[in-house]
Amino acid sequence: MEFQCDTTSRVPIYRQLMEQVRQGVARGRLRAGTRLPSVRQLSRELVVNPNTVARTYTELEREGTLITRQGLGVFVAEPSADLSAAARRERFVESLDRFLTEAVHLGFSADDVLSGVAKRIKSFQFAGAES
Repeated sequence: MEFQCDTTSRVPIYRQLMEQVRQGVARGRLRAGTRLPSVRQLSRELVVNPNTVARTYTELEREGTLITRQGLGVFVAEPSADLSAAARRERFVESLDRFLTEAVHLGFSADDVLSGVAKRIKSFQFAGAES
């Protein structure tokens, strides 16, 4: 997977990279066990400070998306069931609420939102879905 950063964006570079990794996992482009570029390598490729890449990897490791294996590198972690079903549902509902709030503020109707989700959902990889 190729990473990119937009230095003109208001979104911090480490957040841009975090989102790219999350989307890569969600879309099946980055599978569990996939080795990511080293901090030094990715910072050179993107021409960003190594601390920015290190922060990205640290945050993603903290949330369970990545895992560091000493001497081997940074890898995409296996999906974890650390959160209870209730906690996962609560996080999901919070995310939905943010998404729907944004859709309302952008002037979309409920039908527009449902149609848009139906079109986009096919490009994501869900638990239990065959590859």
